[in-house]
Amino acid sequence: VGVLPVPAEVRAILLDIEGTTTPIAFVQETLFPYIKDNVKEYLRAHWEEEECQRDVGLLRKQAQEDSSLDGAVPIPLESGSGEEELERVIQAVVDNVHWQMSLDRKTTALKQLQGHMWRAAYATGHVKGEIFEDVVPAIRKWREAGMKVYIYSSGSVEAQKLLFGYSTEGDILELFDGHFDTKIGPKVESESYRRIAASIGCATNNILFLTDVPREANAAEEADTHVAVVIRPGNAGLTDDEKSYYSLISSFTELFLPSSA
Repeated sequence: VGVLPVPAEVRAILLDIEGTTTPIAFVQETLFPYIKDNVKEYLRAHWEEEECQRDVGLLRKQAQEDSSLDGAVPIPLESGSGEEELERVIQAVVDNVHWQMSLDRKTTALKQLQGHMWRAAYATGHVKGEIFEDVVPAIRKWREAGMKVYIYSSGSVEAQKLLFGYSTEGDILELFDGHFDTKIGPKVESESYRRIAASIGCATNNILFLTDVPREANAAEEADTHVAVVIRPGNAGLTDDEKSYYSLISSFTELFLPSSA
């Protein structure tokens, strides 16, 4: 880990979030517990709203698909027979959400409710997106040098924009030229990086991808994208082979841009 020169052909820097711009602990210890602790209160407060009813409808449909799974939690339909029944249905939704989260599921239904809850949490200031302190100054420098900067995360684009729009550094969305999530493809498949390059309008070798996950780095490299692996407090350790194979950085300030002469 020292100074890493960025190849001259690189025009765009593609950033992972969790473990790269943001501590993994933020997601595991702030974002997810917020859902578990507040889902019941949130459902009670928003139950009558159309958006909330759509979210519950998706969760109910998912629960039906999951009915054969071990420990699955069904969500009964409401017949409108009063307060007691409503509490039972809300409790079923809460139990279902907790069950899915305990298995680390990534169903669309769960992600949609989580996204709406996080939106409320950020907007009311209950949650602020954590950013490592080297990130913003480094990105400003890259942009001054004419670099484009994009985000690629398995969290939805909506969730990404909340994290950077309500961050510990304020609203920093202006620092990014675009956002990608798994709609473009999984981060461990090289085809995703080809699609991102096509979407940006450059070649894959015009991109430098920063991630903490070797499997993602490997997929990007297969697509002929430049890669550096980011080492941050709380990240999973790397094997000796990975350490010797990949370019490593522990801070964005370690990237050295060839002067854009």
